[in-house]
Amino acid sequence: MYAHDQVSVSEPSEHYLMFAASPRLDYAARLREIDPKARFSVICRPQHLAALAADEGLQRVLAVRQGTSLEEVVALARTVHALDPVTRITAFWEQDQDRAAAVGEELGVATHRPETVRLVQDKGLMRERLREAGVEDTTAARAYGEDDLLAFGERAGYPFIVKPTAGTASFGVTLVHTPEEAAEAFRTAAGDFPGITRLGVLAEQFHSGDQYSVEGFSEAGEHVVVAVTRKYSDPRNMVELGHVLPAPLDPADRAAIADHVARVLDALGVEFGPTHTEVVLTADGPRVIETHLRVGGDEIFCLTEDATGVDMIDCQARQASGEKVLPGIRATLEAEREPRCEAIWYKAPEVTGTFMGLVGGEPQDPGVTVLLAPGTRLTGLAGSFTRAVRARASAPTAEEAVTAARAKLDALSLVLHVTPPDRDHV
Repeated sequence: MYAHDQVSVSEPSEHYLMFAASPRLDYAARLREIDPKARFSVICRPQHLAALAADEGLQRVLAVRQGTSLEEVVALARTVHALDPVTRITAFWEQDQDRAAAVGEELGVATHRPETVRLVQDKGLMRERLREAGVEDTTAARAYGEDDLLAFGERAGYPFIVKPTAGTASFGVTLVHTPEEAAEAFRTAAGDFPGITRLGVLAEQFHSGDQYSVEGFSEAGEHVVVAVTRKYSDPRNMVELGHVLPAPLDPADRAAIADHVARVLDALGVEFGPTHTEVVLTADGPRVIETHLRVGGDEIFCLTEDATGVDMIDCQARQASGEKVLPGIRATLEAEREPRCEAIWYKAPEVTGTFMGLVGGEPQDPGVTVLLAPGTRLTGLAGSFTRAVRARASAPTAEEAVTAARAKLDALSLVLHVTPPDRDHV
């Protein structure tokens, strides 16, 4: 913990307690632009400490490890509150939303309710709540070993999805087609991934259909769809390989997706902030995959701003400062704009070996980004953070935008040092 000179608590300004502040998306800087007199304290993970410590605008920074109990985090927050009463609590990304909710409940400062965070972050609990609320009845069950997955397959049929009960970035997800795949699927989902609290393994019914995500914003329990994104995923482990928005949907399907997502958010008790909800449009209508109390990753929030004019990060910061943002979001969405679709596509080499870079060095196209450092070990497509290169493109239609993004990747050549198979096992 470190502290700057104390600001008088009598000063009529806000004191924000921020959780898991990302140095990449500097929300403190955004909030300072909105309220220059605001004061900031941060509770973060140790890996963020160095970057945050350089920010002279933060009154204090406390680094708390992932495994620290909620009780200890709440006690630390009470100490901060005693020094300088906290007036607002923010958790702009997925990590530590449970901590923010627990502290908010203890201090009487508005934030997401602990129950809502639990329901969103534990996919098994989410399934139970949606079933109880009559929103949908996707078959799902927790699994504690291979035998549980085999029993689920007999009961629910194949294929089915196996994934960590908590997590993000498609880590640990497997589509199981046969009983022989169950053991490996369990090991994959039960693995340890950075920043993810292990809550077990979940087996759930596989829904067939096109995949979408709804980029939404809520205020006082009211939900607005900012954009619907069409998603393209690897058929084996559901790692996302491309996105385009606005999705090419007929009005009836878009309305059905929007209505279903609103019912999901209501059932989970979501009252404010951005949401990123993934759905499958099945023959029987939309079915939810999962939802998150944040903007969409994979640069989806950037695609959303460029395609619709709505800056969801700015809206999140302004709402956190006390502003009402839904009227402005609606006005932006209703304004006249030239048709514009935004796409991202990824190149993910399915090899075991080492990524060495691109032929010719750094990409010349500003729409192309290399995601892996030279020397990164590759073991196939194991999650979103194993994709090597991405390309962005804009066009008047979704099909043209996707074609343009994929063409940028087709023009690249990757340098890979592929590990030969172990001859003793050939």
